[in-house]
Amino acid sequence: MKNPKLLLCIFLFAGILAGPSKGTAVASTIAVDPFLDQDPPKLENPITVNYIKRNLRKRSPKLALTPAWERNLKREIKQDPMVANYYEAVKANAEAVLSEPVLTRKVVGRRLLGTSRDMLHRMNVLGITYRIDGDQKYLDKINEELLAVSNFSDWNPSHFLDVAEMATAVALAIDWVGKDLPKSTVALAKTALIEKGIQPSWEGNHGWIDGTNNWNQVCNGGMIAASIMIADQDPELAAKTISRSLDGMPHALEEYGPDGVYPEGSTYWGYGTAFSVLTSAMLESAFGTDFGIAEYPAFKASADFRKLSIAPSGWYYNYADCGDKHGTSGDIILAWFGTKTGNPLYIENEKFLQPTADMGKLHRIAGAGLIWLAQFESTSEEGLPTAWKGDGSNPITIFRDDSDAADAYYFGGKGGKATISHGNMDAGSFIWELNGVRWVIDPGNQPYHELETTGFNLWGSCQDCERWTLLTKNNYGHSTLTVNNELHVNDGFASLENFSKGAQPEALFDLTSVFGGNLDKAHRKFVRLDDHSLLIEDQLVTNENTEMITWQLMTQADVEIVPGGAILRQDGKQVKLENLSHPDLAVSVVSLDPAPLKLDRQIDGLKRIEIRIPAWALEKETTLKVKLEAL
Repeated sequence: MKNPKLLLCIFLFAGILAGPSKGTAVASTIAVDPFLDQDPPKLENPITVNYIKRNLRKRSPKLALTPAWERNLKREIKQDPMVANYYEAVKANAEAVLSEPVLTRKVVGRRLLGTSRDMLHRMNVLGITYRIDGDQKYLDKINEELLAVSNFSDWNPSHFLDVAEMATAVALAIDWVGKDLPKSTVALAKTALIEKGIQPSWEGNHGWIDGTNNWNQVCNGGMIAASIMIADQDPELAAKTISRSLDGMPHALEEYGPDGVYPEGSTYWGYGTAFSVLTSAMLESAFGTDFGIAEYPAFKASADFRKLSIAPSGWYYNYADCGDKHGTSGDIILAWFGTKTGNPLYIENEKFLQPTADMGKLHRIAGAGLIWLAQFESTSEEGLPTAWKGDGSNPITIFRDDSDAADAYYFGGKGGKATISHGNMDAGSFIWELNGVRWVIDPGNQPYHELETTGFNLWGSCQDCERWTLLTKNNYGHSTLTVNNELHVNDGFASLENFSKGAQPEALFDLTSVFGGNLDKAHRKFVRLDDHSLLIEDQLVTNENTEMITWQLMTQADVEIVPGGAILRQDGKQVKLENLSHPDLAVSVVSLDPAPLKLDRQIDGLKRIEIRIPAWALEKETTLKVKLEAL
């Protein structure tokens, strides 16, 4: 798309807004995210060479496993059907790995990440199975894989996630089974941890060290794992690396505050949090303390966020670059939270008890997760709220039924801004499920590599950056407001201004700054009126820059335009969209199947319902009210 603004004009003239504009928002004061530029609470950090010599457990296992934890695991495998069943799934994964060819240094695009993740999975399932079963074949496979990756030319430090996951895998392997491996393998692996893992982390600039996203959690965790394992060989390097990570990790951990929301969405919660809980477990087993990770403000509260982000359909509230659906093999990351809180809400018992053949390939830290699962003791059960807000750098709100039934009520709405990690121009957007149908959708994420191989600049987030041409990333692909047919202001922050539970839960977001001076005020309020309807109320104040306001709703339902609104039909169910405030304004439907760009995610039946309102047709202060109600 060489001239998207010209194309936009053409599409508008034809009455079909098919693609994104780069936008020409009028400059104005941008609302400041109040959760930025504050010093995060620190972790304890007593790490010195002397501290390591005095406090680091001398013998293995000491990474997410101790002799006492292992005895408990073996006991629970005999006594607890859930633990026993999950162990059988881990063992089945280990059996499958035995027939896999040894890993090679396969770089896909700019990433070795697939190989690193495969190695982490292999070491987890093989390592724990060997410790429980003792069969030499598992040890032989571990030895083969360790020799292979330790002899790689490097672990791809230009994309440091690859290094971090590989380092974690190698460290766990030599800790869990190193006493039975050839000494030459252990020596080679430790040298690789130093030369291919830790040393590159001290070369060049690494924003992940004190970054605010999942890279911080993964990379610092990997460097801690590697450092613990080489501390006997190079205590100075280990001490300064662990100390650096303990200072750096709070910058990511503070993002959970104040209520537990993970700004990058539930999928990335699974990624970043997996490494934070693994790091906590490794530090606790190695030093007897995790230096405050588990008790970091709002960290444990994020388990509720994870549970709340799973809709009755099994789909996530998939904002940001989140995946579509929750896994079916049991959430082993949540199991850590279950162990720490004693709340069975976080133990997906039925999934852990399903036939092992149905579980498929487990999470790549399933071995460590099995240890946590064996430690769980139910002490107190607390349910989830039916109306919940999560404030922070990407605030959201959720209204739901106190039921897991597939036909239950579920709503998610959000504020935030586009320039957060994995962010989209989706401030003011929402999803809505009822009667087993997701009536209002988020277009979700799409594979990065497929975009990157075309030369597409996926990761630039400037106002005119190419990322915003994609329907999954710009405001034209979300159920929000668009003003003057322009992109949202990339750095405009939409704050959560008000939230109340009550008989009719409601949440209000201030979207004013995302419109860059084209409106003097834009407040969007969501209200759950009852168990079958939702009200979207937009309080707007126009100004001399306001030309056109477009109210948008994304759906896959069939749409029939009727007086005062539209009827949506899907899977034999119906919902009415009713324009309560401006019933005389016509509703229009824009087909987005196929999507505007070849690189866009193609979604069957995708369409955008629009209510387009010229500024001259509005009072300066106007309230738009649209109601969605099941019929």
